[in-house]
Amino acid sequence: MASPPLRRKSSRLSNIPIKRRTSGIADSSPESSSSSVNSVSKRLRTDPESNATIQTINGLESSSDVIVDGNSSALANDPVVSTSFDVSMDDVNNEQFSNNEESELDSEDESNNVVILDDKKLVKTEVLPPSSTTAAVTSSSTTTAMESVEWQKTTERVVKSVVSVQFASVCSFDTEGAFVSEATGFVVDAEQGIIMTNRHVVGSGPFVGYAVFDNHEECDVKPIYRDPVHDFGFLKFDPKRIKHMKVQALELRPDLARVGCEIRVVGNDAGEKLSILAGFISRLDRNAPDYGDLTYNDFNTEYIQAAASTSGGSSGSPVVNIDGNVVALQAGGSTSASTDFFLPLYRGKRALECIRAGQPVTRGTIQAQFLLKPFDECRRLGLTEEAENLARKSFPDAIGLLVAETILPEGPSDGLIREGDCLISINGEQISRFSRVDAILDESIGKEISVTVQRGGKNITSSILVGDLHAITPDRFVTVNGSIFHNISYQIARLYSIPVRGVYVADAGGSFGPERGDATGWILDELDDQPTPDLDAFIEVMKSIADGKRVSARFRHVTDLHTIRYSIVYIDRHWHKSMSLAVRNDVTGLWDYEELGKPLPAEPVLPQKAKFVDLYLENDQVSKLVRSFVKVAARVGSKIEGYYSSSMTEYGLVIDAEKGYVLVTRYTVPHDLLDIYVTVAESVIVPGKVVFMHPLQNYAIVQYDPSLVDAPIESAKLSSTPLKQGTPVVFVGHNHNLRVVSTKTRVTDISTVVIPLSPEVSPRYRGTNLDSVAVDTPLSGDCGSGVLADEDGTIRALWMSFLGDSTGNGRDRQYRLALDITLMRSVIDQLRAGERPNPRVLDVEVNAIQVVNSRIRGVGEEWIRKVEESNNERHQLFNVIRVAQSAAGSLREGDILLAINGKLVTRVLDLNAAQDADEVEVTLVRNRKEMTVTVPTIATDDLATDRVLSWCGINLHKPHHAVVQQLKKSPSDVYVVYSEPGSPANQYGISSTYFITDVNGEPTPNLDRFLEVVSKIPDNTYVKLRIVTFDNLPCACSIKTNYHYFPTSERVRNAAGKWESFSFEDGVRKLI
Repeated sequence: MASPPLRRKSSRLSNIPIKRRTSGIADSSPESSSSSVNSVSKRLRTDPESNATIQTINGLESSSDVIVDGNSSALANDPVVSTSFDVSMDDVNNEQFSNNEESELDSEDESNNVVILDDKKLVKTEVLPPSSTTAAVTSSSTTTAMESVEWQKTTERVVKSVVSVQFASVCSFDTEGAFVSEATGFVVDAEQGIIMTNRHVVGSGPFVGYAVFDNHEECDVKPIYRDPVHDFGFLKFDPKRIKHMKVQALELRPDLARVGCEIRVVGNDAGEKLSILAGFISRLDRNAPDYGDLTYNDFNTEYIQAAASTSGGSSGSPVVNIDGNVVALQAGGSTSASTDFFLPLYRGKRALECIRAGQPVTRGTIQAQFLLKPFDECRRLGLTEEAENLARKSFPDAIGLLVAETILPEGPSDGLIREGDCLISINGEQISRFSRVDAILDESIGKEISVTVQRGGKNITSSILVGDLHAITPDRFVTVNGSIFHNISYQIARLYSIPVRGVYVADAGGSFGPERGDATGWILDELDDQPTPDLDAFIEVMKSIADGKRVSARFRHVTDLHTIRYSIVYIDRHWHKSMSLAVRNDVTGLWDYEELGKPLPAEPVLPQKAKFVDLYLENDQVSKLVRSFVKVAARVGSKIEGYYSSSMTEYGLVIDAEKGYVLVTRYTVPHDLLDIYVTVAESVIVPGKVVFMHPLQNYAIVQYDPSLVDAPIESAKLSSTPLKQGTPVVFVGHNHNLRVVSTKTRVTDISTVVIPLSPEVSPRYRGTNLDSVAVDTPLSGDCGSGVLADEDGTIRALWMSFLGDSTGNGRDRQYRLALDITLMRSVIDQLRAGERPNPRVLDVEVNAIQVVNSRIRGVGEEWIRKVEESNNERHQLFNVIRVAQSAAGSLREGDILLAINGKLVTRVLDLNAAQDADEVEVTLVRNRKEMTVTVPTIATDDLATDRVLSWCGINLHKPHHAVVQQLKKSPSDVYVVYSEPGSPANQYGISSTYFITDVNGEPTPNLDRFLEVVSKIPDNTYVKLRIVTFDNLPCACSIKTNYHYFPTSERVRNAAGKWESFSFEDGVRKLI
């Protein structure tokens, strides 16, 4: 049977369980032969439903026989059953019963039952009817009562040492990404202020967090040690910051962990700050749990198993016995069972002693993973009977031996130990437990040890040099090009049995992502035709590459090392100017950043020749259209306007080859804070720029320098006649492989469509007021871009991709439609004439309404006759479904538009009558009444974002067009468009679509005022924000600033249309 997936116990916001790497048990945990319980605690209780006496033994219930002194016996025919309640004498003396207890006692009195108080506990004596044959056993005992009282005292003492750890992993590093979470820790040194928790909480990368004590006092914590392998680490706090309670430390006693030992797990279970869960230790010899690929996993240690039913947030909880000693550390568990896994504390106790003494925590390794396997399996692997007898004699409680599972190539053990070898001894000492292996290795760094293994029935002894485990655990990383790089860690190498060398891509962000979509897990073997064996070599290679250069990169993914992937990487050193080296500082708990030099300036672009492929079609004029297509790629510089993709590519149509104008979908060009690159004939790449973006019609126009391309590019011939239903056309498009395909077809329908709006998605650009042209060919559905043309090659419509709502699993839904080219002619003609278009639009969204519905809603017969006479193809008017802020004072949802400036409105093209006027006269029907209202228009330039502010991990700008289309009024002009994972904003719950109206009680109606206020706030300081949600719900929240990892910066588009970046140092604005 497949084993259930395992989970960590830290509580991430996603709450997605971590699955196992394999469907079965990967660690081959042996069955414990020492799981029997010598002393079984017995208690009886009465089932309130059936009045049957039920036995409770170690939390397992049985309604049959009772086990007394190891024997099974039937219950005696005694009419009296004495049942114990776990009620302390303090509660009895003070009569502090719960409501449930009082009601139970009252009901028992009414049933002629007797309540007797003895010196230790409350005993209820139930008198059964004489005819009853129910057996009874008196199980009240002073011992049980004493234990209950003792547990209460213990937990009261322990909870004062337990803290809730709220933390953030601020960036991707090694096996973990950027995230925020909460877990548990406990004080192990009150004087020095040391908290113990899990390694997967402290993390291997940058950490920011704070601890909340039992009395809700809060203090910052910093990491001072995280074990390279085992799942424990230490945080440090300032004990002087805790002023209202005495900080108490718990003692680590790993030697007291026993099978059958009753324990309590005290921690932040399920994020509830404090929960106390009970259980019994059932195993001491489980192999370390396997949480899956590309994540942290412990190994080379036994784990303790119990059924305590903990959940997310309890990571790092102390597992205490009745005396309040910590016998283990909560680490993980099963997602589908109550099984929990605890880490033994032998190495954690040693590490704590070293830290207390100010000594380094030495950790040795021979780069070999072992598993504890039972003797029967060891025999199958070749263990001799003599070796088994010796092991059983030396270790009577042992159930097996350590067997080599993974030997890392090029490591100290490579060639000396093989997978399947049974470990017999180290330095002549018989070995059966991981704790002894750790102890020997930690004291032998730089020395050779004698290791004896048994292979095929023969003992083989080798001398192995012990390495430093910290040396193969990365403690620095490089951020460049929007990505994160560091040396491969022992964790990753062990997971995939590869050498501990090479450059690991922890986050392939920006333009560095290989073609396969994984953001992490890549090994970079070569960049710009130069090998990158380690991080230092990678740094030198990156320093030599100029901004904007495209270089070849060779990658391998750790999950598929046999496949070598080559990718062309665009080096971005203008949106991401900095290349910095971060080095871990265990004294301050921070990672110190060092700039690695300024980027080399971009190399000049030289003219190049290109030749188009021939497109063989029946019509030569249509075949020539291939010379009017170019590929347009956009690389986003920052996440703004609700658009979070980093790049997009589609084909565009050349509308002016002499000036380099290209018509393209806004699916590719959602805004202008991005780089544009135009590829001609799949051969030459030249830079471009955005010159126009229509706010409603889903098209943009970009421009490249024609002098940089020597190729027979031709301007497309554009029609000035609108399409009609039934018109024969030739469809020419580019499929998902970006290959040209073509077929003859005809227009089947022209109708007004509404691209769905998804409330689950942050507002972003969406085409509106669209007259869609449909064609009768399935080929169109496979193409993201293309044209509809006449037989002579004249362009009649542009086939485009539209960004709409999202699917149930969060993926963007893409729509593909054709728009008549005549809708775009006015803007295109202005550009061809050398003018800069800035049309004004009536900022409303409409859908078509049929005549029958118009009549019902109050449109007069005179207007209906005008509609029928003016438009022979479609008898329709337009109904307003959404009004943007610029028109909110004049138009309302539900208005039926009749005319604009006296011109009847029956086509989307008629809405463009507002292109040059600051306001228009709109005749409409509202509530069955005809009226004329004056409606202001808005210029296209006024709808573009021209400033972005980054503060504490959030991107802020003025509400963009997609927002003002949905809201009648914005609470402020400080709009949160993006919250970076692992940032203070992410940690304190500030999400996209929020408006910030006040900072520390001061109004912040715009970005200037917001920047002025926050510039005065020092680092690591709480700030009170008043925010208003997109649904206009106000609330207050706090956020702690962190300028070390998330400095304030700004991007502004200047008068020339170029974006400039600024940093802020001590409140001074500085051009980067």
